[in-house]
Amino acid sequence: MRMMKFAVLFLLCLPVSLLAQPDDVLIRIGSHQVSKAEFERIYTKNNRNLMDESGIKSPSEYLDMYTGFKLKVIEALRLKMDTAGTFITELAGYRRELAAPYLTDMQYDEAMVRELYDRMTKEVSASHILFRVNPAAGKEHELEVLKKAQQVRQEILDGKDFSQAALQYSEDPSARSNKGSLGYFTAFQMVTPFENSAFSTGVGEISQPVRTSFGYHLIKVHDLRQNRGEVKVAHIMKIFPRDEPYDKNELKAEIDSVYRLLLKGADFALMAASFSDDKRSAAEKGEMPWFSASQMIPEFSEPAFLLKNPGDISPPIETQYGYHIIKKIDQRPVPSFDESRARIEAQIKKDPDRSSSTRKVFVEKLQKEYGFKKAEDNISSIGSLQVATEINPSTALFSLGSKTFSAGDFKTYLRQHQLTDGTFSDHLESWIENEIIRYEDSRLEEKHPDFRYLMQEYHDGLLFFNIMEEKIWKPAAEDSTGLAGFYGRNSQKFLWQERFRGILVTCKNEEACQEAEKYFNANLTPAEVEDLLKADGHVVDIREGAWEQGDNPVVDYYAWGSPEPAGFNPALTLLRGDKIPPEPKKLDEAKGLYISAYQEYLEQQWLKELRKKYKIKVNKKILKSVPHV
Repeated sequence: MRMMKFAVLFLLCLPVSLLAQPDDVLIRIGSHQVSKAEFERIYTKNNRNLMDESGIKSPSEYLDMYTGFKLKVIEALRLKMDTAGTFITELAGYRRELAAPYLTDMQYDEAMVRELYDRMTKEVSASHILFRVNPAAGKEHELEVLKKAQQVRQEILDGKDFSQAALQYSEDPSARSNKGSLGYFTAFQMVTPFENSAFSTGVGEISQPVRTSFGYHLIKVHDLRQNRGEVKVAHIMKIFPRDEPYDKNELKAEIDSVYRLLLKGADFALMAASFSDDKRSAAEKGEMPWFSASQMIPEFSEPAFLLKNPGDISPPIETQYGYHIIKKIDQRPVPSFDESRARIEAQIKKDPDRSSSTRKVFVEKLQKEYGFKKAEDNISSIGSLQVATEINPSTALFSLGSKTFSAGDFKTYLRQHQLTDGTFSDHLESWIENEIIRYEDSRLEEKHPDFRYLMQEYHDGLLFFNIMEEKIWKPAAEDSTGLAGFYGRNSQKFLWQERFRGILVTCKNEEACQEAEKYFNANLTPAEVEDLLKADGHVVDIREGAWEQGDNPVVDYYAWGSPEPAGFNPALTLLRGDKIPPEPKKLDEAKGLYISAYQEYLEQQWLKELRKKYKIKVNKKILKSVPHV
């Protein structure tokens, strides 16, 4: 949700306001100054590498957009929107996200990145047995669970079938149905300790007990194969109803009938729209999102990956959910190492189990950079004491850069993290690491100009979003009276093109179409026709609507004489209705468009007020010196 807010910024990402010299000030807005360097940086950034070069602005064109953005941010500052608790909290959240890459050492983890990419190119098939550990229980409970896992492992090594052991011992509820089988998976699809063990255990072998946040696992590896990448398919589905009786043979007959029509050349998209029970994909020509073999049940994924060429169609296949006909659209391999690097690094950074080693090396690097030095004698004097012991808070424990960290700082850390057991030495290293990371975090803006610029972008972008929400977007969406008035003054703004209004009927066979035409000729309503045809056992799809040219290839063929759609059978289709001339869209037919237009109108009126409110002065000589992208 956070990142989505900045899609509304029209690529106006603003860097920190640099201290402009008087002869370098490009624009003054009230008491605010913008330097040439600031403007040139953001102008260049947002006009380079545009997919459509026609969108490139000249410096003077861009300055007008920039000034409008800046006016809104300055007005938000005047209203003290930057002091609101929600703003401060949200900006702090952004900062944590943006700071993460600066608080690790990715160079150290090059080997880890390459190892994870190697895993991404493979898929492992495994089963597991889970022995849960109660997080609230003590060490003795965990040792008992570990001992049980070791005993069960020995039973399996002595000859007990793994799947039977999973049924008997596993505390994973799904084991009752899958006997512990997890199918195929690849990197990042299991928790890290589980993944590490699965990829390091040989095919046919049983792992030692593996501790994860769920408990202890025994893992048996069945197979290791190359990852075949991802496939994109479309499907036509007849669903097995869950909560009502149904005739499986009837559903099989229906899917077989559709398959025969497809073999004769029927258009897959039209057949999906007419006959598939998966309405979400049916609305998209039957198309499903890209998936890998490990992301889909094998009964579906295996036939999908066996299709060789785009356009190939599978015979009906059965899964636990119903019958499917699968059409291959495209296939792509696992992305290259260079293409995958950013994703792998992001996964390492956000996963404590993977990033802990990286953090340790990074801390050691910072210790050298900032001249870290322990007060060994003071640390030695308190190390063996229990954390509840009172100690002199001013006692120095270590120094970093120009800052000294004391026993009082250590005590504060212990209280904040509710660490009440053990000795001071038990928690010393974690505290030192925490303080070193915090110290580095506090210096990011000073140390990394790019980070400083990025933080200012988010600061201004968030203010822009908040004031637009308050002044324009929310009022326009809620002001029904104002919207109605705007529509009354602009009712010709959005028009329907010439349309065909009527009924489109798609039938499973010619008999159904003949029956439908007979009923419509008797002036029955579409609902009555549909009920009568279904009562006679006919499968039909009846749609009422108004279509512009290009909305539907069948309507285009009948109404505008467009080319006949591929695989189209006129004997199975019936169209009734008439063309209607262009006409204005009613408010409820184009409400989203009119709300957007109303928002734009309100924004322009508001900008006129802001331009009057704040004196704007542009140094045209400096503007001319900004090079055109």
